[in-house]
Amino acid sequence: MIIEKANITDNEILTSITKKSKAYWGYSDEQIQKWDKNLTISQDYIRNNNTFKLIENDFIIGYYSYVFENEKIVKLDNLFILPEHIGKGFGRYLLLDFLNKMKAEKIERIILDSEPNAESFYSKMGFVKIGEFETSIKNRFMPIMEMKL
Repeated sequence: MIIEKANITDNEILTSITKKSKAYWGYSDEQIQKWDKNLTISQDYIRNNNTFKLIENDFIIGYYSYVFENEKIVKLDNLFILPEHIGKGFGRYLLLDFLNKMKAEKIERIILDSEPNAESFYSKMGFVKIGEFETSIKNRFMPIMEMKL
């Protein structure tokens, strides 16, 4: 396995991974289409944000991206794995790579908006829920989570 900086030409595969991973949680094709803008990873997004891809056997199977809120706080913006690789340790591998980068940068706090179905994953990795907000789906709440380093 290799984690390396994504190229702007990876945008279509990263968008595909994002949509397939989101659909894994049982969201309808119609709902995925409604979220199209939020689930699309553009070349500009990759150019302007820290985006890293996970490669196994010459295929991109996942990625993560983050943005600096300021010099001490980072937001984990995306972390997605192809559905056939979920539950096999790849998400943990990506998250640990991200955390190591943040420790090297002397970041003090990481925040993220978690997919509700992934909240337990982030909790197991040391994140704590600090709030939530209602999404476009009635009675679906997105956990806001943080980790202090």
